[in-house]
Amino acid sequence: MNVRIYNQVYAIRASDGNVERTQQLAAMVDARMREISKSALTSDSLKLAILAALHIADELDKATSKYSELNQALVDRSNKCAAMLDQLLQDE
Repeated sequence: MNVRIYNQVYAIRASDGNVERTQQLAAMVDARMREISKSALTSDSLKLAILAALHIADELDKATSKYSELNQALVDRSNKCAAMLDQLLQDE
């Protein structure tokens, strides 16, 4: 399949076989590069790609951290509920 990112065409293969998802990801990278190019002091596509990768990596890191926090909160709540249920069953 071919994707266009920042006016360049790349022949790639969807690693998971999901062509539509791969096209959406390419469009996301293209959009991020174009967004950065509006305020960057460079028009070098390689530098823009690196900046876009850093922005996307930052978003991924923040999302991963948030996921971990939410997952831990769920584990804590589940443990609390299980302990309460155990206590109720022991009281009977």
